[in-house]
Amino acid sequence: MKTKTDYKILGIMSGTSLDGVDLALCSFSKDKKWEYEIQKTKTILYSKDWKEKLNYLYQKSNKEIAEANSEYGKYLAILILKFKQEHQLSFDYIASHGHTIFHQPENNFTLQIGCGKTISETTKITTINDFRSLDISLGGQGAPLVPVGDLHLFTEYKYCLNLGGFSNISIKEKEKIIAFDICPVNIVLNQLSQNLGLEFDKNGDFAKSGNLIPKLLNKLNELDYYKQKPPKSLAREWVEKNINPLLTPKQKTEDLLHTLCEHIAIQISKYLIDEKALFAGGGVFNSYLMERIKHFSKSEIIMPSKEIIEFKESLIFAFLGILKLRNEVNCLKSVTGARRDNCGGIIHAYS
Repeated sequence: MKTKTDYKILGIMSGTSLDGVDLALCSFSKDKKWEYEIQKTKTILYSKDWKEKLNYLYQKSNKEIAEANSEYGKYLAILILKFKQEHQLSFDYIASHGHTIFHQPENNFTLQIGCGKTISETTKITTINDFRSLDISLGGQGAPLVPVGDLHLFTEYKYCLNLGGFSNISIKEKEKIIAFDICPVNIVLNQLSQNLGLEFDKNGDFAKSGNLIPKLLNKLNELDYYKQKPPKSLAREWVEKNINPLLTPKQKTEDLLHTLCEHIAIQISKYLIDEKALFAGGGVFNSYLMERIKHFSKSEIIMPSKEIIEFKESLIFAFLGILKLRNEVNCLKSVTGARRDNCGGIIHAYS
């Protein structure tokens, strides 16, 4: 039987920075190589209630987390149906990353809520989710997953970086790719911005106005994680243990933001030593942070279209869903440290 080569799929992403739910309707086709088109996009901001619920769910009981898994699946399904109806769209599949509540590969578990079966039954569309669990069961980090997309869809760049809750990087060398999380970004910057009554520091203006705290910068740059070799990944739990205790209320928020931007720029630029680096993710709109990255980096920094900056992860999770449907590798052992390349995700067929 001939393998299908054209696909229309909705990719859905919710990141650790809790900005909202990113929806990207994508089409993919394969001849000699994969081609893609982003056809329609939308970001739906979280309500105050959902933001609070997702932010503190890790502290709740197993029963409450199980209930939230189903409730969040229903919430995503309703968003999808509204998006579909509003723009008169049609698509055959949904690929949903879900929202990460726990990510502890060292303890052999990860949890992204947003019940796939609930999404497929409510929307009446086959849904793929739970992309990380298989890799964890194979001894891998379950992250980052974006590098497979970087390898197939963004072939012209040696470095591909995402600045979201965390910064992650894919580095291509010949036929090989390695990737890992570099450091926290918006998960910390947005948290500090709340001290100023803001959701985020627009353009990095408050960070720019602050002063460097040299002792803090040294402590941040000396953290053990930065000395570890990949594969490695970061999560909220690591930030709470290693970063938050260093940020004391005595320090001025503007100075903390300034120092963290310097720290982030230093850590990212260590890897950007030549050729071109493609940047995406919400952190790219922090112009002060990007200015500092450019200052330290030796690579040519490429800023793609606003659509790619905002929806690259949704696009790539859509692509991972296609690879799952084709039973092709969508998670690389060279990236995660798993025992073998694997094809992660669970398909919830609607029939």
